[in-house]
Amino acid sequence: MKFFIDTANIDQIRDAQELGILDGVTTNPSLMAKEGITGKNNILKHYVDICNIVDGDVSAEVIATDLAGMIREGEALADLHEQIVVKVPMIRDGVKALKYFADKGIRTNCTLVFSPGQALLAAKAGATYVSPFIGRLDDVSSDGIHLISEIRLIYDNYGYETEILAASIRHAMHIIDCAKVGADVMTGPLSAIEGLLKHPLTDIGLEKFLADYNKGN
Repeated sequence: MKFFIDTANIDQIRDAQELGILDGVTTNPSLMAKEGITGKNNILKHYVDICNIVDGDVSAEVIATDLAGMIREGEALADLHEQIVVKVPMIRDGVKALKYFADKGIRTNCTLVFSPGQALLAAKAGATYVSPFIGRLDDVSSDGIHLISEIRLIYDNYGYETEILAASIRHAMHIIDCAKVGADVMTGPLSAIEGLLKHPLTDIGLEKFLADYNKGN
C-alpha cells in the first residue's frame, strides 16, 4: 500500500518524507488556503516546492468545472513538474477530461468519488487514480470501507489498472481497514499515519527495557 499525505503544509510533508514511508502528496486550493497560500502564481509555485521535497506523485487539482477549463488548467498543471497528477472532479465533463488526459499521456486522479458506479466510469475513462472519500461517507452513516471493497472487486473483475486511492482518511484504523480490503493507496493527515506507530504495550515494554538496563549502570 502506498502512503500519501493530504496537506499543503511543507513541514508536515518533510516530516512524513523523513519518516521514510511517504510515496506522494495530495493537496488542493482549500488546503493551500489553510496554509495562507492564495493566488494562482503562489499556488502553482507551492505545487513545485512540494514536488521538490517528495519523490512520488503530487496531485494538483483543477478549479474549472467545464471541459475546456479543465483541459486548460490540467495541461498547465502537468507542465509544472513530471510528478504532477491532475485531480479532476467526478462530473460529466470531468469524465470527458479524464479520457482526454489519458489519451495525451497525462496522469489523473478522479476525486470526489462516492459510489462504485462513479469509480467504474473513472476507470473506463482511463484515470490513473480514483479517490473514494471514505471519511465523508462515514459522516453521513454510509460505509466508506465497504465502498473500497466494492471498487476493488469491480476493478479486479475486469483488470482495470486504475489505482484505488482511499481519501478522506481520518484516523489510523481507517488506514488498517483500507489495507485489509485492498486499497492501493491511502491519503490522510500526518496524525493518522503517526497513529500507526502507537501502542501502549510498546511504550511499556520500552520503559521496562530501559529501566532494566539502567539497573546495571
